[in-house]
Amino acid sequence: MLTDHFRPQSFNGIDDIVIVGGGLAGLFCALKLAPRPVTILAAAPIGYGASSAWAQGGIAAAMSKGDTFEKHVADTVAAGAGIVDEKMTRMMVAEGPARIHDLLEFGVPFDRDLEGKLLLSREAAHSERRIVRVKGDMAGKSIMEALIAAVRNTPSIRVIEGYVVEELVREGRFISGVIARPDAGQSKSRVSFPARAVVLCSGGVGHLYAVTTNPWEACGQGVGMAARAGAIIADPEFVQFHPTAIDIGKDPAPLATEALRGDGATLINSEGRRFMLDIHPDGELAPRDIVSRGVFAEVQAGRGAFLDCTKAVGRHFPEMFPTVYASCMAAGIDPVRQPIPVTPAVHYHMGGVLTDGEGRTSIDGLWAAGEVTSTGVHGANRLASNSLLEAVVFAARIAENIKGSLPAPKLTAWGDNAGENDDPVTVEDSPPFKMLRQLMSDCVGVVRTRESLTRAIRGIAELERTNKRLRFANIVTTAKLIAIAALQRTESRGGHFRADCPDERPEWRRRTYLTLAQAERLAAEVAESEPA
Repeated sequence: MLTDHFRPQSFNGIDDIVIVGGGLAGLFCALKLAPRPVTILAAAPIGYGASSAWAQGGIAAAMSKGDTFEKHVADTVAAGAGIVDEKMTRMMVAEGPARIHDLLEFGVPFDRDLEGKLLLSREAAHSERRIVRVKGDMAGKSIMEALIAAVRNTPSIRVIEGYVVEELVREGRFISGVIARPDAGQSKSRVSFPARAVVLCSGGVGHLYAVTTNPWEACGQGVGMAARAGAIIADPEFVQFHPTAIDIGKDPAPLATEALRGDGATLINSEGRRFMLDIHPDGELAPRDIVSRGVFAEVQAGRGAFLDCTKAVGRHFPEMFPTVYASCMAAGIDPVRQPIPVTPAVHYHMGGVLTDGEGRTSIDGLWAAGEVTSTGVHGANRLASNSLLEAVVFAARIAENIKGSLPAPKLTAWGDNAGENDDPVTVEDSPPFKMLRQLMSDCVGVVRTRESLTRAIRGIAELERTNKRLRFANIVTTAKLIAIAALQRTESRGGHFRADCPDERPEWRRRTYLTLAQAERLAAEVAESEPA
């Protein structure tokens, strides 16, 4: 639907800049572009279909007296397992405090101490307390609420909700607009939106997998669309599994925030043993990939894994972590007195559309920000709470770049598109999508092998052959890029673990760059080879 409140009369159905996605990166970019006319296309009502709104931990920024930019960069590089782009990271970290102040001006109620100073907490792999939070575990929800209110009060921003963008329109070397399907993707017709600048902020890939903490809309469509348009995709094999999704059979899985472990909660198995102490000297505060594999091993062994907050948080749980508390109590678990059953779940994608320091992709006219991108700041394993920081920093840089490169708005009419007027498919309910999710979890999950990845690539090829819908093609394209890159990287690094290649290899201390054409050739080679 087109929300009337967001339809200033001056637009009259015309566009200059189109932002795809109504999450943190998209809204922040639109606000930074004001008063320039901007149209945001969102698949779901803004604030409901974005992973940003579900983020519990907060935003990392070096703002305390004992902290420095150098320390924040060093922690990011260490977590990223050798392939972090340090130049991009320094830029992001240096601009972090300014973006926190922007969010404060937009009305975000970050936690403060009795003197009114920002209250900073610590999370895994951070050497200092630098996480800015809201009521313990409500940062994402509170940030989104503040930005949505700011967008509603900005007349230059038009939000069109319930439009699923299915295709980037390319003319020569330029992206010249998008094509979207109304009615939450259920309309039989589509609408074209010509634009001089398209900003892709469409989110991550969590729902490519059977167990994820991400909303339904995070199914990799943005990466697939960009790849199909010819964009370079970077580091797609690096998928981060959050080690402490609450294991109560819900889809998406509720999250037990990392901040709980930062405040002293421990991981135990059904025998009551703290198994992480046998795996890493930092125990529960080891990097997420290591903790995820530790939890995965206990679950696979039948011992189960549990987050014990009874001593570290105890009776303060309801007020300190209300979101987690509510999820547990709804499932009949009292975290004040009982350990919480947990399992690894896909949480974040370090890979995505390659962008430079200004958020520009490899195709002119297309910028990108947020989880759909790969800026290089996360390397092989994102440092906790750097994701929201990356989203606001690069969204702001995109706004400045567009203002500089396209100084004068040029408005273009939009209307019905003649192509692809067919019966749509509800992707999340379709058998092929369910098959894809299970295939990715089974074969391209926490632990991978050449055999499992080969099986995944062959399964993906069969799903492509038998399902020709454009929206599914975008989704399965992203799955293919992840699986191909994982097969090519014959080592283990960060979020990518190969049981048949368990060590890091120096020749792979580099990023992955892949186009769809290259992935197609590699997939064809796998299809023609003997079964593993």
